[in-house]
Amino acid sequence: MESTRARYRVHSSAAPSPHLRKLPDAGTVLNISANLRLNLTGAEADPAQRSLRYRTALDMAEYADRSGFSSVNVEEHHVADNGWLPSPLTMASAIAGRTEQCSIGVMALLVALYDPIRLAEDIAVVDLLSEGRLNFVAGMGYREVEYHIANKPFAERGKWMDHVLETLLQAWQDAPFDYKGKLVNVTPKPFSRPHPVFLVGGMSKPAARRAARFGLPFAPPVAEPELEAYYFEQLKHYGKKGFTHSPPADFSVLFIHDQPDEAWKELGTYFLNEVIEYSSWKTEGVNRPLEFNSDSVDALRAEKRYEIITPAECIKRHRERKDFFAAIHPLIGGMPLDRAWRCLKLYTEHVLIPLKREQPA
Repeated sequence: MESTRARYRVHSSAAPSPHLRKLPDAGTVLNISANLRLNLTGAEADPAQRSLRYRTALDMAEYADRSGFSSVNVEEHHVADNGWLPSPLTMASAIAGRTEQCSIGVMALLVALYDPIRLAEDIAVVDLLSEGRLNFVAGMGYREVEYHIANKPFAERGKWMDHVLETLLQAWQDAPFDYKGKLVNVTPKPFSRPHPVFLVGGMSKPAARRAARFGLPFAPPVAEPELEAYYFEQLKHYGKKGFTHSPPADFSVLFIHDQPDEAWKELGTYFLNEVIEYSSWKTEGVNRPLEFNSDSVDALRAEKRYEIITPAECIKRHRERKDFFAAIHPLIGGMPLDRAWRCLKLYTEHVLIPLKREQPA
């Protein structure tokens, strides 16, 4: 998912946050929003190679920032066989130290797995280091094993999620507040006021209701008109204002290559590495848009949720679609670093920079 500062489909019952861009009107400048996705899947067994992959991710973030990417996003999952990034705030902090302009998104930050006071402190520190460039989707998570290793009761995750959100919002206020019977003042306060930009994630009525109750924007991973309508009903019920963000219905993760057919033959297994791991976490009743039910590269390609496209095709999408954003995922599934760099540079040098040069000053 693209950063919340970058381009999304927006429905609002109030003016959107100033951190969120509106879609351009017809006839205005092109949508050239670009996001670099870094989730570090496919980690190598050799610690030196793992270290190199993480350091390369930071090099890529710096390169993307210098080149005009709108956002760099990280993710969070735990005890994943393929090394999915488990420490998004640590990574976001490192990215903040290497970048100056791009927003830094955590999509999603599984807030219900954390101690809320410590989480408020850590987020504030990253927000200060980045001068307000941090944003995140607050996720509850759905994997019982993640709650187990965090020593949190899975059966009470909704109640704990409420507690964490309430505590975060209170902790970032200027005044002390009552926390479990004691008056506390959590410091430092974040750079962003009244608090860092964040949305509540989820794909259920309880999630929509929770977002509305706290007066927070709602971010379902796919557009669901009925669920969005329910969210706005709940906003009215609680006397709050808010908006929803979701990616386009045909959102896909992109890898750029000048010969897609050959690339799928050579590199398709790296895509499967990530997708099969993610799909193994399938949970009944949880709608996850990138789930996959095959171990075939050809089947994955046919789904078009993960795509390898040429620079020319990517330029075409930027030109033709106001809701298009390029979610570039060069390090997917343990992708060899030379191939990953080629993907990133192809997009930057043959798509992003030429399009930006065309835009009026």
